[in-house]
Amino acid sequence: MIAPAVITIIFVIYFIGFFAACTMMPITLGLKLFFGLLPLLLAGVIIFVFVERLKEIRSGEEDDLSKY
Repeated sequence: MIAPAVITIIFVIYFIGFFAACTMMPITLGLKLFFGLLPLLLAGVIIFVFVERLKEIRSGEEDDLSKY
């Protein structure tokens, strides 16, 4: 359970840093919003996937391939 948490934290920090860098660039507001919101959306998706993975681990299903 530690590995998914570490990877999630690393990616969320990266995407928040990317968002901060995009908001500091001297470009138009539209481009700032486009390039800034995209990493935040990706961070949200990563957190969602992390929560789903924790549910899978807690339910005792370690290997997704066993379903198929």
